[in-house]
Amino acid sequence: MPGDDSIRLKHMLDAAREAIKLSSGKSRFDIESERVLNLALVRLIEIAGEAANRVSGQGRSKYPEIPWGQIVGMRNRLIHGYDNVDFEVIFKTVTEDLPQLVVELEKILCAAKKI
Repeated sequence: MPGDDSIRLKHMLDAAREAIKLSSGKSRFDIESERVLNLALVRLIEIAGEAANRVSGQGRSKYPEIPWGQIVGMRNRLIHGYDNVDFEVIFKTVTEDLPQLVVELEKILCAAKKI
C-alpha cells in the first residue's frame, strides 16, 4: 500500500471513529437539533470523504469492500448542499454505515500494520 494511502485510510478511520463516539446515545432528533453536534458530524463525514477521495486508484482497486463512490459522493453532497442537509441520512450514516466502515478499515490497516 503506498504510504499516502495508509495515511488517508487512517484519516478516514479516525474521522469515522470520532463521529461514532460523538453520536453514541444520540437520537436522530438530537443530531438535528444540537447545532454543535450536527456541525461536528457533518465535518467528520466530509473529512472521511475527502480522505477517501485522495486514496489512489490502485488503493481503491485493492479494497473494493470500501464503498469509495458513496463516501466521496456523501462528502460532495455535504460540501455543495451545505444549506440542505438531510439529518435522517446523517443519522443513518453514523449509526449504520460508519461502524461497518470502521470494521473494514481496521482490517485493512491491521493487515498492513498501520494501526
